Amino acid sequence: MLAVLPLCACRPQPQKYEAEFLQLFDTVTKIVAYTDDEEAFARYTQLFYDELEEYHQLYNIYDDFDGVANIKTINDNAGVSPVKVDRRIIDLLLLAKEEYKNTRGQMNVALGAVLRIWHDHRTAGLDDPQQATLPSMQQLRAASEHTNTDDVVIDEAAGTVYLRDAQMSLDVGSLAKGYAVEQVCRYLYEQGFTHALVSVGGNVRAIGGKNSTGEPFRVGVQNPQQDAENPYLHIVSLADMSLVTSGNYERYYIVDGVRYHHLIDPETLFPTTYFTAVTVLCRDSGRADALSTAVFNMPLDEGMAYVDSLDGVEALWVLPGGELRLSAHFDDYLIE
Repeated sequence: MLAVLPLCACRPQPQKYEAEFLQLFDTVTKIVAYTDDEEAFARYTQLFYDELEEYHQLYNIYDDFDGVANIKTINDNAGVSPVKVDRRIIDLLLLAKEEYKNTRGQMNVALGAVLRIWHDHRTAGLDDPQQATLPSMQQLRAASEHTNTDDVVIDEAAGTVYLRDAQMSLDVGSLAKGYAVEQVCRYLYEQGFTHALVSVGGNVRAIGGKNSTGEPFRVGVQNPQQDAENPYLHIVSLADMSLVTSGNYERYYIVDGVRYHHLIDPETLFPTTYFTAVTVLCRDSGRADALSTAVFNMPLDEGMAYVDSLDGVEALWVLPGGELRLSAHFDDYLIE
């Protein structure tokens, strides 16, 4: 007689493993994954780190790296000469130009001259809070004359990027981290890393689900009120999806009792005051990163209409008084 044995007894279930590192994109990276053994998890984690490190160097605007032509290299050669760059920089900037048009200028990587001024004032204010100052409108308006994306010349055939305006500089912070996360996660999926949750400074990307059945991960939407009893506004389900938040509660400094954060409205040239936070949910982490910045800079009605016009995109807004507003189908992803 043929004996029928339970198949599940032949193979152990994948186990949960976690890793964390601090070195890349100036933020905390966390990885949670379900793999057959710790050795496999360690191998995939190292692969993730190595790939993300390359993007970190390529998209860096502050540091030089041996043998790497990066965004800083492009800025250093503004008005001087085209710079031969890695295709990953060209792809990022092509996407940035596309999102600039789609968002009617609310996501502009050519705003670097303005953002540099705010960065310098914020850094000085954090170093010496008693002497914290604001940039002058005259200074900001002068810098805003050098933010035309048409002056970012991309030659795909030659593999070069050239800033025609010598006073222009790129700042890809509104897009680069999410884009890098998306590309690295796609690469790891191709390598067999199919059940993982990655968070790079709050840019969350689910690679598949928790297991082969597609069970989603549970991810919290951070409460911008950091001393609140509940650290999360909602818990959402994520499987092969991204969740990215832009908020005013982490990178800021205070002048005369007023908080000034790092998300700058391209029109007013000052920090946007519409919201405390905006969370975007969609498949692509790069798109979610760009959209969270752009929608943060839009009035609520305009932002909601824009999000609702996009396929596969949902958003959650936190108003200054704490009220929440959700796009048409954001609640489809809510667990609690």
